[in-house]
Amino acid sequence: MELAVLKHNGEETGRKVSLSDAVFAIEPNDHAIYLDVKQFLANQRQGTHKSKERAEIAGSTKKIKKQKGTGGARAGSIKSPLFRGGGRVFGPRPRDYSFKLNKKVKQLARKSALTYKAKENNVTVLEDVSFDSIKTKQYVSLLSGLSLSDKKTLLVLPETNKNVYLSSRNLPKARVITVNDVNTYELLHADTLVLCEGSVSKLENLLSK
Repeated sequence: MELAVLKHNGEETGRKVSLSDAVFAIEPNDHAIYLDVKQFLANQRQGTHKSKERAEIAGSTKKIKKQKGTGGARAGSIKSPLFRGGGRVFGPRPRDYSFKLNKKVKQLARKSALTYKAKENNVTVLEDVSFDSIKTKQYVSLLSGLSLSDKKTLLVLPETNKNVYLSSRNLPKARVITVNDVNTYELLHADTLVLCEGSVSKLENLLSK
């Protein structure tokens, strides 16, 4: 699959980039995508949730009423989960939600996501981007030139560029990452994948190991 390399204003540079079939045209594996997205979202969870059980509630341990003769159920503690202000039964406790996923499964998931983007013609190749200063207006004009102002975009840089990243950070539909940070969730979340010219070969090498 060949794509034209675009300038920042959306015009063609005259160069073309060939996308590898081994990365952008495989047989997609939906289950691998599911597992990789599930792991990504699980790793975002802090797992710091906590509620107090009856042993942790502050309160009197005095028996609140006599055992028999009241006509009601027996009750031994005001900290019982049955009473307002009592402890919670089997409440949440701090835990780690992360789980292991094999490297090959993650690679397959990312190649599957890239294949879906290529099939839907949602991949754009852009000449390498570099800003001299942090200007959100400059990034907005870049998206405008590519006719992507209203779409969720994921720009993949070949290497870290702080000015480009900070210029895009205030835009809710724009996301900028490097080749090493490419993940299945963000690939699928974006409407359009924008690859810098220098990112294509690096991405193919990374996913072909």
